[in-house]
Formats: sequence, C-alpha cells, structure tokens
Amino acid sequence: MDVPITQLLLSEDPPTYGLVEQVSPLVRRLVAQNPSRFTYHGTGTFIVGPPTGGDVAIIDPGPDDEAHVAALLDAVDGQTVTQILITHTHPDHSPATAAVKAATDATTYGYGPHPEAAVRAHEERIRRAIEAGEDPESDDGEGGGDTDFVPDVAVVDTDIVAGDGFTFECLHTPGHISNHVCYSLAEEQTLFTGDHVMGWSTTVIPAPDGDLADYMEGLARLLTRTETTYRPTHGPAITEPRPFVKSLLAHRQHREDQIVTALATRPGTIASLVADIYAHVDEKLHKAAGASVYAHLLALERTGRATAAPEPDPEAEWTLT
Repeated sequence: MDVPITQLLLSEDPPTYGLVEQVSPLVRRLVAQNPSRFTYHGTGTFIVGPPTGGDVAIIDPGPDDEAHVAALLDAVDGQTVTQILITHTHPDHSPATAAVKAATDATTYGYGPHPEAAVRAHEERIRRAIEAGEDPESDDGEGGGDTDFVPDVAVVDTDIVAGDGFTFECLHTPGHISNHVCYSLAEEQTLFTGDHVMGWSTTVIPAPDGDLADYMEGLARLLTRTETTYRPTHGPAITEPRPFVKSLLAHRQHREDQIVTALATRPGTIASLVADIYAHVDEKLHKAAGASVYAHLLALERTGRATAAPEPDPEAEWTLT
C-alpha cells in the first residue's frame, strides 16, 4: 500500500542566502532570498559542471533579484556558462535569465515563452480578486508570468542538451504549466524537476493552462525512468523518487474521490468544495486549494463525469453526470 504523501514530505533547514552549496560532484545550489508559503525557503538555482574552471550550465536562474544574480555570477567567476536551462516561466524561476545571459552570453533553453492561456487566466484571477475586494496579488501562489523570456533554443521532449562533461535530456512535463520541462542529468542519474515534483509540498495546478490530466500522465511517465535523485527548484532533494511519485499519484486520486463523493451528495461550487475537503488546512492556502479543485473539476468535465452551470469557470456550480 502506498504511503500517504503527507508522511513523505521533506523539510530542510533554511539556507544561508548568497552561499553556494556543493550538493554532488557535478552540482552546486544557490537559493534566492524569496521565501514564501509557495516557494518554501526560496528558488534553488543549480550550477552543473566542475566546481572550478571549465564549462557549466545554470538551471533556473531565479527571480529578478540583484543580490541573487550577483551571488550567482560570483559563483561562476572564472568559468564559462555555456547553457541556461529554464524549467518554466513563472516569476520565481526565469526572470533573472536576462541579467545572467547579459553577463555570460550563454545560450538559453526552454520549451517556449510564457503561455497566452496562463496570461489570460492570471488576468481573470486578478479581476475577480479586485471585484471581491481582495488582494489581487494573492491569487494562486504563482502570480503572473515572465512574459519577457523567449529561449534562444526552444526544446521539445527528448531533446539532448550537451556540455563539456554533462548531458541533459529534456522531458516536457506540462501540468503545473504547459511549458514546463524537467532536465535529466545522465552523468548523475539526476532529474531536475522544477515544480513538477517537489519534496516539501504538492504542486499547484493553476487551470486552465495547468492541466491535471497532463500532470498525472507526466507523473506516471516518471515511474518508467531510472533517475535515482530528484532535485526540485524548491526544497530538498528527493532520494527515493519512485515511492514519492507513487504517493503523489495516489494523493491526486484521493482528491478526485473526495470531490466525486461531495458532488454525489449535492451540486457544489469550488468554494463549497474547498470548505468541505480542506477544512483542516490553513485558510491562507485555500486559494491554492481552489486552483487544485478547479483542475480536478475540469478533468472530470473533459471526461464527461461532471458538468458546470452556466459554464466551466471558477464560479460555476458543478454537478456529477
């Protein structure tokens, strides 16, 4: 029987911001000082390559933060940054790319620019928050997107990005956002999972660009792979990834079962479902929970198991078919 995900979630001590940590022979980590209830202690930027000299790649340069960029550039002083790999374009992952590229002339890689559907969804959440008299910036924990980022090289699934002493395979893993990519480092059997799999928390699926069916398919795909360590952009490494991923899948199935059970009793809105299912969760996280419930409802609607009136949106009333 799978272990509940709540029993597998990991923690780590707060980092010393500005200090680079050698976490494996080929990998260093530098954490940005942007802690929050959605980023844990902050964005972990990874430097892949030799500790000194030679060529290196950078994964997720992080937010637009001068101190973090300065520490990152200091960490690679005397080395050649050949690649900058972006997992996705949320504002805690990619905005520092511009400054790092300007300083290093490295080639940037990513699935593509920030999705238009995500832009529209964010604008709609802001509108609804303002109408409700709420803080428009506390929508789903992701905020807006980095609409300025356009990769020099647009990668697709299974592409290989090679450097001097390191080789990455690109895995397109939509779900959290449609342009999400994980990067597998062949030399250390390590998967840089971005926000697709995080050790400290489950992943927000901000619909409609975020897609639960895609997310579940991406998780199931990881079970067919051989990586032995996951390094998320937020939080500690996951050193037993298979049971962790199995529990994530079971957790999402349990959430779906809860939603179906609640709707079997009576039609419901996202607000009523969150109040019921997440009654034990801090209310500050209810908006993120609402995003997850919405993703589940859209998945049920797309498979013909639920309908919404008057139409599928965050304010609709949902009914089982």
